[in-house]
Amino acid sequence: MSTLRYWDYYNMTGIFTDLYERASQQDTFSRLYETVTSRENILLAFRTIKSNKGSKTPGTDGKTIKDIKELSENELVKTIQTKLENYRPKKVRRVWIEKENGQYRPLGIPCILDRVIQQCFKQVLEPIAEAHFYKHSYGFRPLRSTHHAMARVQHLVNTANLHYIVDVDIKGFFDNVNHKLLIKQLWNLGIQDRKILACISKMLKAEIDKEGVPSKGVPQGGILSTLLSNVVLNDLDQWVAGQWEFFPLSKNYKTREGKVVAKKRTALKEGYLVRYADDFKILCRDGKTAHKWYHAVKLYLKERLKLDISPEKSQIVNLRKRKSEFLGFTIKANKKRNKRVAHTGVKKKKREKLKEQAKVHILRIKASPTTQNALRFNSFVLGIHNYFKGATHVNLEFSRLAYDLQAFLYNRLRPVGKYGRPIRPSTTYKKYFSTRSKTFEIAGVHLFPVGDVRTVNTMNFSPTLSLFTEEGRKKIYDKLKPDVRLEISNIMKAVLPNRTVEYMDNRISRFSMKMGKCELTGWNLTASEVHCHHYRPKHLGGTDEFRNLRILHKDIHRLVHRIDTEIITSEIRKFGFTSSMIKKLNQYRMECGLETVV
Repeated sequence: MSTLRYWDYYNMTGIFTDLYERASQQDTFSRLYETVTSRENILLAFRTIKSNKGSKTPGTDGKTIKDIKELSENELVKTIQTKLENYRPKKVRRVWIEKENGQYRPLGIPCILDRVIQQCFKQVLEPIAEAHFYKHSYGFRPLRSTHHAMARVQHLVNTANLHYIVDVDIKGFFDNVNHKLLIKQLWNLGIQDRKILACISKMLKAEIDKEGVPSKGVPQGGILSTLLSNVVLNDLDQWVAGQWEFFPLSKNYKTREGKVVAKKRTALKEGYLVRYADDFKILCRDGKTAHKWYHAVKLYLKERLKLDISPEKSQIVNLRKRKSEFLGFTIKANKKRNKRVAHTGVKKKKREKLKEQAKVHILRIKASPTTQNALRFNSFVLGIHNYFKGATHVNLEFSRLAYDLQAFLYNRLRPVGKYGRPIRPSTTYKKYFSTRSKTFEIAGVHLFPVGDVRTVNTMNFSPTLSLFTEEGRKKIYDKLKPDVRLEISNIMKAVLPNRTVEYMDNRISRFSMKMGKCELTGWNLTASEVHCHHYRPKHLGGTDEFRNLRILHKDIHRLVHRIDTEIITSEIRKFGFTSSMIKKLNQYRMECGLETVV
Protein backbone atom coordinates (compact mmCIF):
# COMPACT_ATOMS: atom_id res chain seq x y z
CA MET A 1 0.00 0.00 0.00
CA SER A 2 2.83 2.39 0.85
CA THR A 3 4.48 1.54 -2.49
CA LEU A 4 1.37 2.55 -4.39
CA ARG A 5 1.08 5.78 -2.40
CA TYR A 6 4.68 6.69 -3.22
CA TRP A 7 4.02 5.99 -6.92
CA ASP A 8 1.05 8.36 -6.82
CA TYR A 9 3.05 11.07 -5.02
CA TYR A 10 5.56 11.20 -7.88
CA ASN A 11 3.15 10.50 -10.77
CA MET A 12 4.90 7.25 -11.73
CA THR A 13 1.90 4.87 -11.54
CA GLY A 14 0.84 5.48 -15.15
CA ILE A 15 4.41 5.07 -16.45
CA PHE A 16 4.93 1.72 -14.68
CA THR A 17 1.51 0.49 -15.85
CA ASP A 18 2.35 1.38 -19.45
CA LEU A 19 5.70 -0.44 -19.25
CA TYR A 20 3.97 -3.56 -17.89
CA GLU A 21 1.23 -3.54 -20.54
CA ARG A 22 3.72 -3.06 -23.39
CA ALA A 23 5.94 -5.84 -22.05
CA SER A 24 2.91 -8.14 -21.78
CA GLN A 25 2.43 -7.60 -25.53
CA GLN A 26 6.08 -8.60 -26.15
CA ASP A 27 7.09 -5.03 -26.98
CA THR A 28 10.76 -3.97 -26.85
CA PHE A 29 12.21 -0.92 -25.07
CA SER A 30 15.08 1.07 -26.52
CA ARG A 31 14.54 4.41 -24.74
CA LEU A 32 14.37 3.60 -21.03
CA TYR A 33 17.30 5.76 -19.94
CA GLU A 34 15.20 8.96 -19.94
CA THR A 35 12.66 7.32 -17.62
CA VAL A 36 15.34 5.99 -15.25
CA THR A 37 17.00 9.41 -14.94
CA SER A 38 13.78 11.43 -14.72
CA ARG A 39 13.35 13.70 -11.70
CA GLU A 40 10.24 11.87 -10.48
CA ASN A 41 11.87 8.43 -10.67
CA ILE A 42 14.98 9.60 -8.78
CA LEU A 43 12.91 11.21 -5.99
CA LEU A 44 10.76 8.07 -5.76
CA ALA A 45 13.93 5.96 -5.46
CA PHE A 46 15.24 8.19 -2.67
CA ARG A 47 11.89 7.96 -0.85
CA THR A 48 11.92 4.16 -1.12
CA ILE A 49 15.53 3.79 0.05
CA LYS A 50 14.96 6.22 2.93
CA SER A 51 12.22 3.99 4.39
CA ASN A 52 14.53 0.95 4.17
CA LYS A 53 16.44 -0.05 7.33
CA GLY A 54 19.49 -0.82 5.20
CA SER A 55 19.80 2.89 4.35
CA LYS A 56 21.54 3.37 7.71
CA THR A 57 24.26 0.85 6.79
CA PRO A 58 27.37 2.60 5.41
CA GLY A 59 29.23 1.49 2.29
CA THR A 60 32.97 1.79 1.66
CA ASP A 61 32.70 5.61 1.66
CA GLY A 62 31.19 5.57 5.17
CA LYS A 63 28.10 7.53 4.11
CA THR A 64 24.46 6.71 4.96
CA ILE A 65 21.06 8.12 4.05
CA LYS A 66 21.65 10.97 6.54
CA ASP A 67 24.35 12.39 4.26
CA ILE A 68 22.02 12.40 1.25
CA LYS A 69 19.18 13.97 3.27
CA GLU A 70 21.27 17.12 3.56
CA LEU A 71 21.00 17.67 -0.22
CA SER A 72 18.09 19.59 -1.72
CA GLU A 73 15.86 17.78 -4.21
CA ASN A 74 17.45 19.59 -7.14
CA GLU A 75 20.96 18.79 -5.89
CA LEU A 76 20.12 15.09 -5.47
CA VAL A 77 18.58 14.82 -8.94
CA LYS A 78 21.47 16.68 -10.57
CA THR A 79 24.08 14.58 -8.70
CA ILE A 80 22.58 11.27 -9.87
CA GLN A 81 21.99 12.45 -13.44
CA THR A 82 25.59 13.66 -13.67
CA LYS A 83 26.98 10.46 -12.13
CA LEU A 84 25.06 8.33 -14.65
CA GLU A 85 26.46 10.21 -17.65
CA ASN A 86 29.72 8.35 -17.11
CA TYR A 87 28.78 5.83 -14.46
CA ARG A 88 31.52 4.35 -12.30
CA PRO A 89 30.17 2.65 -9.16
CA LYS A 90 32.30 2.92 -6.04
CA LYS A 91 33.83 -0.12 -4.33
CA VAL A 92 31.38 -2.53 -2.73
CA ARG A 93 31.79 -3.26 0.97
CA ARG A 94 32.10 -6.98 1.78
CA VAL A 95 30.30 -8.36 4.86
CA TRP A 96 29.99 -12.01 5.93
CA ILE A 97 26.88 -13.35 7.66
CA GLU A 98 26.49 -16.77 9.23
CA LYS A 99 24.12 -19.31 7.66
CA GLU A 100 22.15 -21.99 9.51
CA ASN A 101 24.70 -24.67 8.64
CA GLY A 102 27.53 -22.71 10.28
CA GLN A 103 29.03 -21.55 6.99
CA TYR A 104 29.18 -17.89 5.93
CA ARG A 105 27.40 -16.08 3.11
CA PRO A 106 29.07 -13.04 1.49
CA LEU A 107 27.06 -9.82 1.28
CA GLY A 108 28.03 -6.93 -0.98
CA ILE A 109 26.92 -3.51 0.29
CA PRO A 110 27.16 -0.72 -2.32
CA CYS A 111 27.65 2.91 -1.31
CA ILE A 112 24.41 4.73 -0.50
CA LEU A 113 24.34 6.80 -3.70
CA ASP A 114 24.88 3.64 -5.79
CA ARG A 115 21.96 2.05 -3.90
CA VAL A 116 19.69 4.94 -4.87
CA ILE A 117 20.84 4.55 -8.48
CA GLN A 118 20.15 0.80 -8.39
CA GLN A 119 16.68 1.55 -7.02
CA CYS A 120 16.10 3.94 -9.97
CA PHE A 121 16.89 1.07 -12.35
CA LYS A 122 14.85 -1.49 -10.44
CA GLN A 123 11.71 0.66 -10.47
CA VAL A 124 11.74 0.91 -14.26
CA LEU A 125 12.92 -2.61 -15.07
CA GLU A 126 10.64 -4.45 -12.64
CA PRO A 127 7.33 -3.84 -14.49
CA ILE A 128 8.92 -5.15 -17.71
CA ALA A 129 10.39 -8.23 -16.03
CA GLU A 130 7.18 -8.96 -14.07
CA ALA A 131 5.25 -9.23 -17.32
CA HIS A 132 7.51 -12.14 -18.34
CA PHE A 133 8.03 -13.93 -15.02
CA TYR A 134 6.56 -17.36 -14.23
CA LYS A 135 3.47 -17.25 -12.00
CA HIS A 136 4.82 -19.78 -9.47
CA SER A 137 8.06 -17.96 -8.74
CA TYR A 138 7.58 -16.32 -5.32
CA GLY A 139 10.94 -14.95 -4.15
CA PHE A 140 11.54 -11.19 -3.94
CA ARG A 141 8.53 -10.29 -6.07
CA PRO A 142 5.76 -7.78 -5.29
CA LEU A 143 2.94 -9.13 -3.06
CA ARG A 144 4.40 -12.67 -2.97
CA SER A 145 5.82 -14.44 0.08
CA THR A 146 7.18 -17.72 1.44
CA HIS A 147 3.65 -18.52 2.61
CA HIS A 148 2.41 -18.48 -1.00
CA ALA A 149 5.21 -20.87 -2.01
CA MET A 150 4.31 -23.26 0.81
CA ALA A 151 0.61 -23.00 -0.06
CA ARG A 152 1.38 -24.03 -3.64
CA VAL A 153 3.40 -27.06 -2.48
CA GLN A 154 0.63 -28.13 -0.10
CA HIS A 155 -1.97 -27.70 -2.84
CA LEU A 156 -0.02 -29.94 -5.24
CA VAL A 157 0.44 -32.63 -2.58
CA ASN A 158 -3.16 -32.52 -1.34
CA THR A 159 -5.16 -32.13 -4.54
CA ALA A 160 -2.88 -33.40 -7.31
CA ASN A 161 -1.40 -36.28 -5.28
CA LEU A 162 2.16 -35.40 -6.29
CA HIS A 163 4.25 -37.13 -3.64
CA TYR A 164 7.74 -37.08 -5.16
CA ILE A 165 9.88 -33.96 -4.86
CA VAL A 166 13.03 -33.13 -6.80
CA ASP A 167 15.24 -31.00 -4.53
CA VAL A 168 17.94 -29.18 -6.48
CA ASP A 169 20.47 -26.99 -4.70
CA ILE A 170 22.42 -24.63 -7.00
CA LYS A 171 26.02 -24.39 -5.83
CA GLY A 172 26.81 -20.77 -4.92
CA PHE A 173 24.11 -19.36 -7.21
CA PHE A 174 24.61 -15.65 -6.47
CA ASP A 175 28.39 -15.98 -6.81
CA ASN A 176 28.30 -17.81 -10.15
CA VAL A 177 25.81 -15.93 -12.34
CA ASN A 178 27.29 -15.49 -15.84
CA HIS A 179 27.40 -11.75 -16.66
CA LYS A 180 27.25 -12.06 -20.46
CA LEU A 181 24.34 -14.48 -20.27
CA LEU A 182 22.47 -12.18 -17.88
CA ILE A 183 22.80 -9.18 -20.21
CA LYS A 184 21.55 -11.38 -23.06
CA GLN A 185 18.56 -12.48 -20.95
CA LEU A 186 17.68 -8.84 -20.24
CA TRP A 187 17.86 -8.13 -23.98
CA ASN A 188 15.52 -11.07 -24.66
CA LEU A 189 13.01 -9.66 -22.15
CA GLY A 190 12.81 -6.56 -24.36
CA ILE A 191 15.21 -4.34 -22.37
CA GLN A 192 17.21 -3.18 -25.39
CA ASP A 193 18.42 0.25 -24.29
CA ARG A 194 22.22 0.00 -24.61
CA LYS A 195 22.84 2.75 -22.04
CA ILE A 196 20.80 0.82 -19.48
CA LEU A 197 22.59 -2.47 -20.22
CA ALA A 198 26.00 -0.75 -20.05
CA CYS A 199 25.21 0.67 -16.59
CA ILE A 200 23.98 -2.72 -15.33
CA SER A 201 27.15 -4.33 -16.65
CA LYS A 202 29.22 -1.82 -14.65
CA MET A 203 27.16 -2.54 -11.52
CA LEU A 204 27.87 -6.26 -11.91
CA LYS A 205 31.59 -5.58 -12.27
CA ALA A 206 31.82 -3.09 -9.41
CA GLU A 207 35.05 -3.71 -7.51
CA ILE A 208 34.65 -5.51 -4.18
CA ASP A 209 36.74 -4.04 -1.39
CA LYS A 210 39.96 -6.06 -0.85
CA GLU A 211 38.83 -8.73 -3.36
CA GLY A 212 39.04 -7.04 -6.75
CA VAL A 213 36.71 -6.97 -9.77
CA PRO A 214 34.34 -9.97 -10.00
CA SER A 215 34.19 -11.88 -13.29
CA LYS A 216 30.83 -13.47 -12.42
CA GLY A 217 28.03 -13.33 -9.87
CA VAL A 218 25.61 -10.72 -8.53
CA PRO A 219 26.37 -9.22 -5.10
CA GLN A 220 23.86 -10.27 -2.44
CA GLY A 221 22.88 -7.07 -0.69
CA GLY A 222 22.57 -4.97 -3.84
CA ILE A 223 19.16 -3.43 -4.50
CA LEU A 224 19.06 -4.73 -8.07
CA SER A 225 20.46 -8.20 -7.29
CA THR A 226 17.14 -9.86 -6.41
CA LEU A 227 15.52 -8.75 -9.66
CA LEU A 228 18.54 -9.86 -11.72
CA SER A 229 18.61 -13.27 -10.02
CA ASN A 230 14.96 -13.79 -10.94
CA VAL A 231 15.77 -12.81 -14.53
CA VAL A 232 18.49 -15.49 -14.63
CA LEU A 233 16.26 -18.27 -13.28
CA ASN A 234 13.18 -17.22 -15.26
CA ASP A 235 14.63 -19.19 -18.17
CA LEU A 236 14.57 -22.31 -15.99
CA ASP A 237 10.99 -21.56 -14.87
CA GLN A 238 9.72 -21.21 -18.41
CA TRP A 239 11.59 -24.29 -19.63
CA VAL A 240 10.22 -26.53 -16.85
CA ALA A 241 6.68 -25.19 -17.34
CA GLY A 242 7.01 -25.67 -21.11
CA GLN A 243 7.87 -29.35 -20.66
CA TRP A 244 4.51 -30.15 -19.08
CA GLU A 245 2.40 -27.40 -17.51
CA PHE A 246 2.20 -25.18 -20.62
CA PHE A 247 2.56 -28.04 -23.09
CA PRO A 248 -0.64 -29.16 -24.90
CA LEU A 249 -1.48 -32.64 -23.64
CA SER A 250 -3.44 -33.58 -26.73
CA LYS A 251 -3.29 -32.86 -30.44
CA ASN A 252 -6.21 -32.98 -32.85
CA TYR A 253 -5.76 -34.88 -36.12
CA LYS A 254 -8.02 -36.22 -38.88
CA THR A 255 -8.61 -39.89 -39.58
CA ARG A 256 -8.93 -41.29 -43.12
CA GLU A 257 -12.68 -40.95 -42.75
CA GLY A 258 -12.27 -37.21 -42.03
CA LYS A 259 -13.21 -37.51 -38.38
CA VAL A 260 -11.34 -35.22 -35.95
CA VAL A 261 -10.02 -37.01 -32.86
CA ALA A 262 -7.64 -36.10 -30.05
CA LYS A 263 -4.51 -38.08 -29.43
CA LYS A 264 -2.93 -37.77 -25.98
CA ARG A 265 0.78 -37.09 -25.71
CA THR A 266 1.92 -39.42 -22.97
CA ALA A 267 5.70 -39.38 -23.39
CA LEU A 268 6.12 -36.16 -21.36
CA LYS A 269 7.61 -35.66 -17.90
CA GLU A 270 4.84 -34.52 -15.55
CA GLY A 271 6.24 -31.96 -13.12
CA TYR A 272 5.34 -28.66 -11.46
CA LEU A 273 7.94 -26.15 -10.33
CA VAL A 274 7.67 -23.98 -7.21
CA ARG A 275 10.53 -21.52 -6.75
CA TYR A 276 11.55 -19.03 -4.10
CA ALA A 277 14.73 -17.21 -5.25
CA ASP A 278 17.36 -19.92 -5.85
CA ASP A 279 15.49 -22.49 -3.71
CA PHE A 280 13.11 -24.56 -5.81
CA LYS A 281 11.20 -27.86 -5.93
CA ILE A 282 9.75 -29.88 -8.79
CA LEU A 283 6.81 -32.02 -7.71
CA CYS A 284 6.21 -35.28 -9.60
CA ARG A 285 3.80 -38.22 -9.53
CA ASP A 286 6.30 -41.11 -9.43
CA GLY A 287 9.96 -41.88 -8.82
CA LYS A 288 10.80 -42.63 -12.43
CA THR A 289 9.58 -39.21 -13.58
CA ALA A 290 11.38 -37.55 -10.66
CA HIS A 291 14.71 -39.10 -11.77
CA LYS A 292 14.15 -37.86 -15.31
CA TRP A 293 13.53 -34.34 -14.01
CA TYR A 294 16.60 -34.44 -11.75
CA HIS A 295 18.98 -35.22 -14.60
CA ALA A 296 17.20 -32.92 -17.07
CA VAL A 297 17.36 -29.92 -14.72
CA LYS A 298 20.99 -30.65 -13.83
CA LEU A 299 21.88 -30.68 -17.55
CA TYR A 300 19.85 -27.52 -18.31
CA LEU A 301 21.49 -25.55 -15.49
CA LYS A 302 24.96 -26.60 -16.63
CA GLU A 303 24.58 -26.14 -20.39
CA ARG A 304 22.17 -23.20 -20.61
CA LEU A 305 22.77 -21.18 -17.43
CA LYS A 306 26.40 -22.16 -16.70
CA LEU A 307 25.48 -23.21 -13.14
CA ASP A 308 26.40 -26.34 -11.19
CA ILE A 309 24.32 -28.17 -8.62
CA SER A 310 25.46 -29.39 -5.22
CA PRO A 311 25.21 -33.23 -5.40
CA GLU A 312 25.26 -33.69 -1.60
CA LYS A 313 22.31 -31.30 -1.13
CA SER A 314 20.32 -32.25 -4.26
CA GLN A 315 18.09 -35.31 -3.99
CA ILE A 316 14.78 -36.99 -4.79
CA VAL A 317 12.40 -37.37 -1.85
CA ASN A 318 9.41 -39.69 -1.56
CA LEU A 319 7.13 -37.65 0.71
CA ARG A 320 5.26 -40.78 1.78
CA LYS A 321 8.40 -42.08 3.47
CA ARG A 322 10.40 -39.08 4.59
CA LYS A 323 10.32 -35.31 4.94
CA SER A 324 11.53 -32.64 2.54
CA GLU A 325 12.68 -29.22 3.73
CA PHE A 326 11.68 -25.91 2.16
CA LEU A 327 12.11 -22.35 3.45
CA GLY A 328 12.52 -23.47 7.07
CA PHE A 329 9.52 -25.81 6.96
CA THR A 330 9.29 -29.61 6.69
CA ILE A 331 6.82 -31.32 4.33
CA LYS A 332 5.58 -34.91 4.41
CA ALA A 333 2.59 -36.66 2.81
CA ASN A 334 0.92 -38.54 5.68
CA LYS A 335 -2.17 -40.71 5.59
CA LYS A 336 -5.50 -39.18 6.48
CA ARG A 337 -8.50 -41.45 5.98
CA ASN A 338 -8.36 -42.69 2.39
CA LYS A 339 -5.78 -40.22 1.05
CA ARG A 340 -2.50 -38.53 1.86
CA VAL A 341 -2.21 -34.88 2.81
CA ALA A 342 0.71 -32.54 3.41
CA HIS A 343 1.79 -32.27 7.02
CA THR A 344 4.12 -29.34 7.56
CA GLY A 345 6.25 -28.37 10.54
CA VAL A 346 9.46 -26.57 11.51
CA LYS A 347 12.73 -28.14 10.45
CA LYS A 348 14.97 -29.35 13.27
CA LYS A 349 17.90 -26.99 12.66
CA LYS A 350 15.55 -24.02 12.56
CA ARG A 351 13.86 -25.08 15.81
CA GLU A 352 17.26 -25.31 17.52
CA LYS A 353 18.20 -21.88 16.23
CA LEU A 354 14.90 -20.41 17.49
CA LYS A 355 15.65 -21.89 20.92
CA GLU A 356 19.07 -20.24 21.01
CA GLN A 357 17.63 -16.90 19.87
CA ALA A 358 14.94 -17.06 22.57
CA LYS A 359 17.64 -17.70 25.21
CA VAL A 360 19.53 -14.61 24.06
CA HIS A 361 16.39 -12.49 24.56
CA ILE A 362 15.74 -14.05 28.00
CA LEU A 363 19.30 -13.38 29.18
CA ARG A 364 19.02 -9.79 27.93
CA ILE A 365 15.89 -9.31 30.05
CA LYS A 366 17.62 -10.87 33.08
CA ALA A 367 20.56 -8.47 32.72
CA SER A 368 18.29 -5.45 32.13
CA PRO A 369 14.57 -6.00 32.90
CA THR A 370 13.30 -2.95 31.00
CA THR A 371 10.16 -2.30 28.98
CA GLN A 372 12.23 -2.12 25.81
CA ASN A 373 13.78 -5.56 26.32
CA ALA A 374 10.41 -7.10 27.18
CA LEU A 375 8.93 -5.67 23.98
CA ARG A 376 11.88 -6.98 21.97
CA PHE A 377 11.17 -10.47 23.32
CA ASN A 378 7.50 -10.08 22.39
CA SER A 379 8.48 -8.90 18.93
CA PHE A 380 10.62 -12.03 18.50
CA VAL A 381 7.76 -14.34 19.59
CA LEU A 382 5.17 -12.63 17.41
CA GLY A 383 7.60 -12.65 14.47
CA ILE A 384 8.26 -16.41 14.58
CA HIS A 385 4.54 -17.07 15.09
CA ASN A 386 3.74 -15.00 12.01
CA TYR A 387 6.28 -16.86 9.89
CA PHE A 388 5.43 -20.41 10.92
CA LYS A 389 1.68 -20.06 11.52
CA GLY A 390 1.00 -21.68 8.12
CA ALA A 391 2.50 -25.00 9.26
CA THR A 392 -0.20 -27.60 9.83
CA HIS A 393 1.50 -28.76 13.04
CA VAL A 394 2.73 -25.39 14.28
CA ASN A 395 0.96 -25.75 17.65
CA LEU A 396 2.74 -29.04 18.37
CA GLU A 397 6.10 -27.65 17.21
CA PHE A 398 5.89 -24.54 19.38
CA SER A 399 4.52 -26.45 22.36
CA ARG A 400 7.72 -28.51 22.24
CA LEU A 401 9.80 -25.35 21.91
CA ALA A 402 8.01 -23.78 24.90
CA TYR A 403 8.56 -26.95 26.96
CA ASP A 404 12.28 -26.96 26.13
CA LEU A 405 12.53 -23.30 27.23
CA GLN A 406 10.28 -23.54 30.29
CA ALA A 407 12.92 -24.23 32.98
CA PHE A 408 15.44 -21.81 31.45
CA LEU A 409 12.82 -19.03 31.23
CA TYR A 410 11.53 -19.55 34.79
CA ASN A 411 14.92 -19.80 36.49
CA ARG A 412 16.37 -16.70 34.78
CA LEU A 413 13.37 -14.39 35.05
CA ARG A 414 12.02 -15.34 38.50
CA PRO A 415 14.29 -12.79 40.28
CA VAL A 416 13.32 -9.90 37.98
CA GLY A 417 9.67 -10.53 37.09
CA LYS A 418 6.29 -11.57 38.43
CA TYR A 419 5.08 -15.02 37.33
CA GLY A 420 1.42 -15.95 37.05
CA ARG A 421 -1.74 -15.51 35.01
CA PRO A 422 -1.86 -12.04 33.40
CA ILE A 423 -3.59 -9.39 35.49
CA ARG A 424 -4.98 -6.50 33.42
CA PRO A 425 -2.93 -7.37 30.29
CA SER A 426 -2.83 -4.98 27.34
CA THR A 427 -5.45 -5.01 24.59
CA THR A 428 -2.89 -6.52 22.22
CA TYR A 429 -2.15 -9.40 24.61
CA LYS A 430 -5.82 -10.23 25.12
CA LYS A 431 -6.48 -10.08 21.39
CA TYR A 432 -3.85 -12.64 20.38
CA PHE A 433 -3.13 -14.75 23.48
CA SER A 434 -4.99 -16.72 26.12
CA THR A 435 -5.15 -15.06 29.55
CA ARG A 436 -5.34 -18.53 31.16
CA SER A 437 -1.66 -19.28 30.44
CA LYS A 438 0.92 -18.28 33.02
CA THR A 439 3.62 -15.86 31.95
CA PHE A 440 6.07 -13.31 33.33
CA GLU A 441 5.34 -9.62 33.80
CA ILE A 442 8.47 -7.55 33.22
CA ALA A 443 8.42 -3.78 33.83
CA GLY A 444 4.66 -3.73 33.35
CA VAL A 445 4.74 -5.75 30.11
CA HIS A 446 3.42 -9.33 29.91
CA LEU A 447 5.70 -11.62 27.90
CA PHE A 448 3.99 -13.37 24.99
CA PRO A 449 3.86 -17.17 25.54
CA VAL A 450 5.96 -19.02 22.96
CA GLY A 451 3.64 -22.02 22.77
CA ASP A 452 0.38 -20.12 22.28
CA VAL A 453 0.02 -20.22 18.48
CA ARG A 454 -2.60 -21.64 16.14
CA THR A 455 -2.40 -22.86 12.55
CA VAL A 456 -3.72 -20.49 9.89
CA ASN A 457 -4.72 -21.95 6.53
CA THR A 458 -2.25 -20.89 3.84
CA MET A 459 -3.79 -19.38 0.72
CA ASN A 460 -2.46 -19.57 -2.82
CA PHE A 461 -1.36 -16.33 -4.44
CA SER A 462 -4.06 -14.70 -6.56
CA PRO A 463 -2.61 -13.81 -9.99
CA THR A 464 -5.26 -11.09 -10.39
CA LEU A 465 -3.45 -9.02 -7.72
CA SER A 466 -0.88 -6.77 -9.37
CA LEU A 467 0.80 -3.45 -8.72
CA PHE A 468 1.08 -2.85 -12.44
CA THR A 469 -2.53 -3.02 -13.67
CA GLU A 470 -5.50 -0.85 -12.80
CA GLU A 471 -7.67 -3.89 -12.06
CA GLY A 472 -4.93 -5.45 -9.91
CA ARG A 473 -4.47 -2.29 -7.85
CA LYS A 474 -8.21 -2.03 -7.27
CA LYS A 475 -8.26 -5.57 -5.90
CA ILE A 476 -5.34 -4.74 -3.64
CA TYR A 477 -7.21 -1.77 -2.21
CA ASP A 478 -10.42 -3.81 -1.86
CA LYS A 479 -9.07 -7.14 -0.59
CA LEU A 480 -5.53 -6.98 0.65
CA LYS A 481 -5.50 -6.29 4.38
CA PRO A 482 -2.27 -5.60 6.24
CA ASP A 483 -0.97 -8.29 8.57
CA VAL A 484 -1.52 -6.34 11.79
CA ARG A 485 0.26 -8.96 13.91
CA LEU A 486 3.37 -8.71 11.75
CA GLU A 487 3.40 -4.91 11.93
CA ILE A 488 2.93 -5.00 15.72
CA SER A 489 5.94 -7.30 15.89
CA ASN A 490 7.98 -4.74 13.93
CA ILE A 491 6.72 -1.78 16.00
CA MET A 492 7.91 -3.48 19.17
CA LYS A 493 11.48 -3.48 17.81
CA ALA A 494 11.60 0.32 17.73
CA VAL A 495 13.93 1.90 20.28
CA LEU A 496 12.23 4.92 21.86
CA PRO A 497 14.34 6.27 24.72
CA ASN A 498 12.80 8.26 27.57
CA ARG A 499 9.28 6.95 26.90
CA THR A 500 7.03 5.68 29.70
CA VAL A 501 5.78 2.10 30.00
CA GLU A 502 2.26 3.51 29.62
CA TYR A 503 3.12 5.17 26.30
CA MET A 504 4.91 2.08 24.88
CA ASP A 505 2.03 -0.20 25.83
CA ASN A 506 -0.78 2.13 24.75
CA ARG A 507 0.65 2.93 21.31
CA ILE A 508 0.74 -0.79 20.48
CA SER A 509 -2.79 -1.28 21.82
CA ARG A 510 -3.98 1.75 19.85
CA PHE A 511 -2.41 0.43 16.62
CA SER A 512 -4.02 -2.97 17.22
CA MET A 513 -7.45 -1.47 17.96
CA LYS A 514 -7.35 0.67 14.80
CA MET A 515 -6.32 -2.41 12.73
CA GLY A 516 -3.16 -0.68 11.56
CA LYS A 517 -4.90 2.30 9.96
CA CYS A 518 -4.02 5.99 10.09
CA GLU A 519 -6.70 7.70 12.20
CA LEU A 520 -6.79 10.79 10.01
CA THR A 521 -6.61 9.38 6.47
CA GLY A 522 -7.63 5.73 6.91
CA TRP A 523 -4.48 4.51 5.15
CA ASN A 524 -3.16 1.04 6.01
CA LEU A 525 0.20 1.47 7.72
CA THR A 526 3.39 -0.54 7.94
CA ALA A 527 5.54 -0.37 11.07
CA SER A 528 8.07 1.95 9.40
CA GLU A 529 5.31 4.49 8.65
CA VAL A 530 3.73 4.63 12.12
CA HIS A 531 3.95 7.70 14.34
CA CYS A 532 2.04 7.99 17.62
CA HIS A 533 0.62 11.50 18.11
CA HIS A 534 -0.46 13.05 21.41
CA TYR A 535 -3.87 14.56 20.64
CA ARG A 536 -3.29 17.09 23.38
CA PRO A 537 0.46 17.74 23.48
CA LYS A 538 2.29 16.97 26.72
CA HIS A 539 3.51 20.56 27.04
CA LEU A 540 -0.16 21.62 27.09
CA GLY A 541 -1.13 19.12 29.78
CA GLY A 542 -1.59 15.98 27.66
CA THR A 543 -0.77 12.52 28.99
CA ASP A 544 0.31 9.10 27.68
CA GLU A 545 -3.19 7.71 28.29
CA PHE A 546 -4.74 5.50 25.61
CA ARG A 547 -7.48 8.05 24.86
CA ASN A 548 -4.93 10.83 24.24
CA LEU A 549 -2.91 8.90 21.62
CA ARG A 550 -3.57 8.77 17.87
CA ILE A 551 -1.97 6.49 15.26
CA LEU A 552 -0.89 8.51 12.21
CA HIS A 553 1.18 8.04 9.08
CA LYS A 554 4.54 9.74 9.71
CA ASP A 555 4.01 12.25 6.85
CA ILE A 556 0.55 13.13 8.19
CA HIS A 557 2.01 13.57 11.69
CA ARG A 558 4.54 16.05 10.31
CA LEU A 559 1.74 17.81 8.45
CA VAL A 560 -0.23 18.24 11.70
CA HIS A 561 2.70 20.15 13.22
CA ARG A 562 3.80 22.16 10.15
CA ILE A 563 3.95 25.97 10.30
CA ASP A 564 4.63 26.96 6.66
CA THR A 565 1.21 27.40 5.00
CA GLU A 566 2.57 26.93 1.45
CA ILE A 567 4.01 23.52 2.34
CA ILE A 568 0.77 22.57 4.13
CA THR A 569 -1.33 23.49 1.08
CA SER A 570 1.04 21.62 -1.25
CA GLU A 571 0.97 18.45 0.87
CA ILE A 572 -2.82 18.50 1.31
CA ARG A 573 -3.06 18.55 -2.49
CA LYS A 574 -0.40 15.84 -2.89
CA PHE A 575 -2.03 13.53 -0.34
CA GLY A 576 -5.47 14.00 -1.92
CA PHE A 577 -7.22 15.22 1.24
CA THR A 578 -11.01 15.31 1.24
CA SER A 579 -13.00 18.02 3.04
CA SER A 580 -13.66 15.69 5.98
CA MET A 581 -9.91 14.96 6.29
CA ILE A 582 -9.12 18.70 6.27
CA LYS A 583 -11.74 19.22 8.99
CA LYS A 584 -10.14 16.50 11.12
CA LEU A 585 -6.66 17.92 10.46
CA ASN A 586 -7.84 21.29 11.76
CA GLN A 587 -9.17 19.65 14.93
CA TYR A 588 -5.76 18.12 15.55
CA ARG A 589 -4.01 21.45 14.90
CA MET A 590 -6.37 23.37 17.21
CA GLU A 591 -5.58 20.95 20.07
CA CYS A 592 -1.88 21.66 19.40
CA GLY A 593 -2.45 25.41 19.52
CA LEU A 594 -1.71 25.84 15.80
CA GLU A 595 -3.55 27.83 13.12
CA THR A 596 -6.18 26.00 11.08
CA VAL A 597 -5.90 25.62 7.31
CA VAL A 598 -8.48 26.59 4.73
